[in-house]
Amino acid sequence: MRADQIRTVFMGTPAFACDTLAGLIAAGLDLIGVYTQPDRPKGRGQKLAPPPVKELALQHGLPVFQPTRLRLPEVVAELQALNPDLIVVVAYGQILPKSVLDIPRLGCINVHASLLPKYRGAAPINKAIIDGETQTGITTMLMDVGLDTGDMLIKKSLAIGSDETAGELHDRLALLGRETMEETLRQLLAGTLKPQAQDDALMTYAPMLKKEDGLIDWSRPASEIHNRVRGLDPWPGAFTYLSGEVLKISATRCAAGSGAPGTVLAAGTDGVRVACGSDALLINLLQLPGKKRLPAADFLRGQTLPPGTRLG
Repeated sequence: MRADQIRTVFMGTPAFACDTLAGLIAAGLDLIGVYTQPDRPKGRGQKLAPPPVKELALQHGLPVFQPTRLRLPEVVAELQALNPDLIVVVAYGQILPKSVLDIPRLGCINVHASLLPKYRGAAPINKAIIDGETQTGITTMLMDVGLDTGDMLIKKSLAIGSDETAGELHDRLALLGRETMEETLRQLLAGTLKPQAQDDALMTYAPMLKKEDGLIDWSRPASEIHNRVRGLDPWPGAFTYLSGEVLKISATRCAAGSGAPGTVLAAGTDGVRVACGSDALLINLLQLPGKKRLPAADFLRGQTLPPGTRLG
């Protein structure tokens, strides 16, 4: 079996999925359709903007489908008519119903940004950092009707930097996702794939993030808050309150210090030092509503934070 003999549908939406799609194009698969989410309003003008996957697909002359709901009977019928041998899914944004999962003879393969069964769900990159993990990776799996519960195919791991943000890790995992899917495809063509069942007892869940997840609890240890700050960067972002205003916080380090949680211990060119439940957090980037995100030294030129100031 050759790559160009495999009629393939790709399903994905955000930038994270583009690397894998590019890899499938380069591999010479017979890409008969790309499914992605509908165009959405974006920016201050709220003009409709295409998903990154749509832009990449159109650049390569691939047919694009943007159904509002994949499970609609007419959408399923359209997909059946395409008669794909394989469906590859990367962060599509909709759950594939059984009626779709049953269509391709080679199954539906998902590229998931964690080392399953850890971090099933919508936000595995963020949750791994928030939980203080030092390693994560990519798993390809045969999809079933459960949430990231299918048999695992190929795993590739990488180390998480101690100060690495979710945005930075996202970009590295996107590239690793392409590599992992390429290896999965090679083994699929060679007939050497060996699906492995997940151990549900080892499962952890990474739910979809909400803006309120960014609220800092200063009673927690500095190390936990540091992990939350970087795990929520760039979105939804960590924040606290300063005199009733939202104060966004990023680029932090753990530091020595003690005091009432949320109390500013010192503020200078090296950052704003805030007491936590244990130790202290040194904040290097801050942002008030309607303002730019600024390094601590620049922020303090327009905003005083004397020792004893309470955040939260």
